[in-house]
Amino acid sequence: MQGYILKIAYKGTNYCGWQVQPEKQTVQAALQTAAAEVFGCKVDVTGCSRTDSGVHAKGFVALVSGDGLPDIPLSSLPLAINTKLPEDIAVLEASVAEEGFHPRYSAKGKEYIYTVHNSRLRDPFSTDTAWQFQRPIDVSHANELCQEFVGRQDFTAFMASGSKITDAVREIKYFNAVREGDNIVFTVAADGFLYNMVRIMVGTVVEAASGTKLMPIKDIISSRERANAGITAPAKGLTLNKVFY
Repeated sequence: MQGYILKIAYKGTNYCGWQVQPEKQTVQAALQTAAAEVFGCKVDVTGCSRTDSGVHAKGFVALVSGDGLPDIPLSSLPLAINTKLPEDIAVLEASVAEEGFHPRYSAKGKEYIYTVHNSRLRDPFSTDTAWQFQRPIDVSHANELCQEFVGRQDFTAFMASGSKITDAVREIKYFNAVREGDNIVFTVAADGFLYNMVRIMVGTVVEAASGTKLMPIKDIISSRERANAGITAPAKGLTLNKVFY
């Protein structure tokens, strides 16, 4: 079975996440339809992650596979598929998949970015791509808090309530925050993430760095209780930036 690896970017505002769902608009469904038209046959499309409704991506990795796929020059494949895709999804690169490659299970880690628009005034150009948070955020304090997450730890407290995952140990490689004008951009990389983990981490740091009284981060982590962490930041500020292989 031949396969092509596609690096794609998309604005997730108009989609109910990546994964195909009955009678709902998803990124996977749009890509599958477009690829089938280009290759002229049935294809399977597998993604590196199940991004939620409203979440965006700049470096999402997908595998297009199928029996008897015609050979299409790699330089032409992104352009060909893009002509069949809506304007808020784009294929950026294409390569031939090695035997046994799986976009999710072959991944060594991922990097996400989260954008907070830290202003009392809304920005019409980032309404769908950033979380507007009006109270001033101390970025230096935010960075100090971010460092408490780094390392291999049990992040049960930063996993969505009701999740069925039993092994919540993950290794955060780095986590930091940078102010860019009125925006604060958080960047975090790990060997894996739990459901809503990045959004809860960011929500907790933003609350603590803006004056909300919370338990120390280390105590929240050791408690393994979701109720002790902060709010879940909105999906629209989250972007899957890179996947590491």
